[in-house]
Amino acid sequence: MAPNRATWKKSSAFLAIGLLIVIATVAQSIAAPAEDRTKFRRIPVQYIAALGDPDATSGTGAQFWGLWRKDPGPRGVLLANYDKLVAAGGIAPARWALDGSDWWLEENGAIMEQPAFSLPDGKYVVTGNREVVSVLTVHPADADGAQHWELEDGATLYDVTHLRCRSARYTPAKGNGSCSPANAPISAFPVTPGAPMPPVDGCNKQDYTVLIVIGIGVER
Repeated sequence: MAPNRATWKKSSAFLAIGLLIVIATVAQSIAAPAEDRTKFRRIPVQYIAALGDPDATSGTGAQFWGLWRKDPGPRGVLLANYDKLVAAGGIAPARWALDGSDWWLEENGAIMEQPAFSLPDGKYVVTGNREVVSVLTVHPADADGAQHWELEDGATLYDVTHLRCRSARYTPAKGNGSCSPANAPISAFPVTPGAPMPPVDGCNKQDYTVLIVIGIGVER
């Protein structure tokens, strides 16, 4: 999921914009009531796997969102090397373990480690590495376990979606053993930015939106 060399300068520019947004947000928080003050700190880039209406600025269901604290793309295993992953007992070179009944693919046809579920509540500075940087607030779970989320300044989920990153979760459609990375169509990769991930025979598929996280809120 990391940007390639051709997009690195552009990526750096947008991350710099993100830092300016963070600074502005911190400055605004000084005048806010003490209980509402939040400061932000920059972190190594992380990725959120999100679900929701692309046009929404807020919603529920964040309890089903996940977080990759490290870029899962370079840590993945290409479908062409799936037999080597099996021979290694399902342990990837990056030391994560494949769950054969719940596995993920990214846009270049690499099997990824699962994100951590669920997304911790708090504030995240997010961007799609395009024009928009926003603050995402994920609220604590309510009595039913549901988590509400919202983006600031009218930003939509689409605005902070990294279109170049595609990700999907595959689970068995017909019982254990019916859904295998061996059935994935290698010729369908790489996936066009913004396009859905390909179906895999024997699997249910859930596409996830990918958000880039460049900062987190810290209570003062």
